[in-house]
Amino acid sequence: MPIVPRYAEVDQQGVVFNGHYLTWFDEACTAFLDHLGVAYPTLIADGVDFQVVHSEIDYAAPVRWRDEVRVTVRCERIGTTSFTLGFAVRSRSANTPERVVVTGRNVYVVVSTSAWTKRDIPPSLKAALDA
Repeated sequence: MPIVPRYAEVDQQGVVFNGHYLTWFDEACTAFLDHLGVAYPTLIADGVDFQVVHSEIDYAAPVRWRDEVRVTVRCERIGTTSFTLGFAVRSRSANTPERVVVTGRNVYVVVSTSAWTKRDIPPSLKAALDA
């Protein structure tokens, strides 16, 4: 998923503020599911949602305003009620080749939209994540 850091995402140190990476991961998760043919509105209509229960972010280098950025996603683990997505933020500026500058992962738990309690990953979602 391509991203161009906006001016409002950069802090006083001249780099993307750390909290924005979680937003990028969330957007990349939705784009990843779309790519797999799993539309988020369809999950909701089927009474299923998922929530982040754990996040990790590791920084190797800064991302600056107007760098060319893309976030890649891979499924790292599929459990009974949860799954883990790994993210890599790749950045390229005028003076540097593309490189991985931030990595992270989110653990998601599948929940019912009526009771907001855990439930098994639906077979269609599990198959898509496993592909």
